[in-house]
Formats: sequence, C-alpha cells, structure tokens
Amino acid sequence: MVVKAINSYEEFQTAINSGKPVLIDFWATWCGPCKAISPILEKFSNVAENAGVDFYKVDVDEQDKISQEVGVRAMPTFILFKDGNKISDLVGANPAKLEALVLQGNGLVA
Repeated sequence: MVVKAINSYEEFQTAINSGKPVLIDFWATWCGPCKAISPILEKFSNVAENAGVDFYKVDVDEQDKISQEVGVRAMPTFILFKDGNKISDLVGANPAKLEALVLQGNGLVA
C-alpha cells in the first residue's frame, strides 16, 4: 500500500465513505514535523498487517475546504475515519501514538 494524495473534496468524500478504515495525514509543505513523520507513515502503510486500512495525505494549503470541514488546526493531524465518521485523531508527529492509531484502524477492519 502506498499513501495516496487526495486532490479534491470529491476524492475525500469517496475515500472516507469507502467502508474501509481510512487514515488521513493532514500536512503542509512548510511543516517540518510533517516531513519528519511522513516516512514513518509510509512504513506503516507498507506493513502487510495494515493492508485493511487505506492511507491518504491531504495538503491543507491546497485542500482548505477539507481541512476546514474536519477542523484541522495544527499540522500534522492524523484522522481515522470509518463509514464517513471520524473515529479518532492525533495532533503532532508522535510515532508511537501514530502506530496506536493505525492499530485502532486495523481493529475496524470488517
């Protein structure tokens, strides 16, 4: 699995309503902590046990409608969705808490 970029509000709606657990990284190009944690998210997305979770990234500067709708106030913010609903979130570049969020997503796989 690779972390896919969401480039439109419609793509965002399709992703979060897919029926699968979806973990989205809300980031910005100018954000140092975002750049630091990005390879860790990529690593989690490539672990076979995490195949039931879809991983996405949203550039908050390019997709402000999405970031406003979900209430992103700081970067990075990771939000776990299932069936269009926000399940949990993490604000900040904390690898251990990000792993816990991924594991929570795995627990939602049907």
